[in-house]
Amino acid sequence: MAELILARHGETAWNVEKVFRGRADVDLDRVGLKQAELLGKYLSNWELEAIYSSPLRRALDTANMVAGYQKVAVRVAEGLTDFDYGEWQSVPEQEVKKLYPALLNEWHSNPHKVRTPGGESLEDVRRRVVEVLDGILSRDHGTVLLVSHRVVIKS
Repeated sequence: MAELILARHGETAWNVEKVFRGRADVDLDRVGLKQAELLGKYLSNWELEAIYSSPLRRALDTANMVAGYQKVAVRVAEGLTDFDYGEWQSVPEQEVKKLYPALLNEWHSNPHKVRTPGGESLEDVRRRVVEVLDGILSRDHGTVLLVSHRVVIKS
């Protein structure tokens, strides 16, 4: 059976600015690049059988930094991509608070009950992630790193 390591991508400017990133392809910032490097160094003593990443640059760059310390290439797994925030994507949280105050409050208190306007629900995320995990667990048996996003990992 595989041992799974779950890692979130490094920091981006939009993380700091509290902008809903979702599927926007945002680069790591200076801190995020350093975090990715530190993760690679930390995991350099682990013998990874495989590394899977979300296709978004922030996750892929983090995964590639780790892969630089390993003997495996990064495999892109579409199902690990970030939450689809729909109309909230690329919008600062303060703006979403003005446009959707009740829904944002529900997102903070009961996120499992929310489908963002034009986006997806946490159940949608869970289904696609379970499909990815089932595939990984059926073919990989060593230590596997999955690099993804906060909402995906929490799901």
